[in-house]
Amino acid sequence: MERVTFEAQKREKTGKGGARSLRMGNIIPAVLYRGGNSMPVQLGAKELSQFISRSAGEQVIVNLKFSDDTKQAIVKDFQVDPVSSTLLHVDFQEISATEELKVAVHVLITGEALGVKRDKGILQHGLREIEIECLPDKIPGHINVDVSKLLIGQAIHVRDINLGEGILVLTEPDEVLATVIAVREEVAAVVEEVAVVAEPEVIKKGKKPEAETKKD
Repeated sequence: MERVTFEAQKREKTGKGGARSLRMGNIIPAVLYRGGNSMPVQLGAKELSQFISRSAGEQVIVNLKFSDDTKQAIVKDFQVDPVSSTLLHVDFQEISATEELKVAVHVLITGEALGVKRDKGILQHGLREIEIECLPDKIPGHINVDVSKLLIGQAIHVRDINLGEGILVLTEPDEVLATVIAVREEVAAVVEEVAVVAEPEVIKKGKKPEAETKKD
């Protein structure tokens, strides 16, 4: 598993005002979590932003190097500005080399399904992440799922992947990661959906029954 090292400092400025002041100085406010405890920290904006951008969707062990100690962690969450895409905040989870932890690992679909290439089917993605439990050095950066042999009507489930010894998969085994469906099934589903939506309108605009003719 990839590892990177960042210079870090304990953060004294907290709250929205403190965070804003740090960002103006090209520093990113962050929090390091460990069990039920948390410690405000800060890191250089340029290096951290590049790392988050480069490793999005990947699990990477981070060495946070303080003046008196170095702590290992993984990125649990981060926030970016929705307009400028500027990194605003990062949450780290401290880890121990000897303690198993639960993490969500990104699923990467690879290959072109035979049912799509040859039979003109449609590939549908399922879960984007799988939760696992293992020691830090066993955490995969991502999970490759090869769909090249998938035919129409076939699917790859969580139970079909093998992550190796020492990795416990916590996600339900019947969850679908990828499947190929026929085009006609997709069209039929769209037609059915349109019909359901349009039905009340059809009834509303239907011809009114003629009044009964008065008998002499």
